[in-house]
Amino acid sequence: QVQLVESGGGSVQAGGSLRLSCAGVNYDITEYCVAWFRQAPGKEREAVASIDKDHRAHVADSVKGRFTISRDNAKNSLYLQMNSLKPEDTAMYYCATDGRYWCGGGWNAADAYDTWGQGTQVTVSS
Repeated sequence: QVQLVESGGGSVQAGGSLRLSCAGVNYDITEYCVAWFRQAPGKEREAVASIDKDHRAHVADSVKGRFTISRDNAKNSLYLQMNSLKPEDTAMYYCATDGRYWCGGGWNAADAYDTWGQGTQVTVSS
C-alpha cells in the first residue's frame, strides 16, 4: 500500500524556521511529481510547492523567497524548508502525489492528486 508520511511540524514564533519531511512508503517518491499543500481552519486547501521527476519546482507566490522544496533521492524523502515564517503560514501541511512524472501547469490543483499523507501541523505565533 502506497503511503506518504509527513513529519517536522511544530510551533514556532514569527520569523522562525521549520523543515517538513515527507517519506514515501512502498513508493519511489523520487520518480514522480510530489507536492506540498496546506489548509488552515475554514479555508480551502492551498498549493505551496511541487517538484517533479526532473527536479523542476513550482512555488506559490505567497511563499516564494521563504519556502524551498527539495528531495533526497537516497532517503526517498521530500522536504519543505520554511524560513521567515508568518502567522498566516499556520495550517496543516500535507504532501501529495498522483503518479505523474511531471507536475506541469496543473501542479497547484488539489484534485489532480490522489494520494495524500496524514498531515503535520504548523503553528506560527506573532
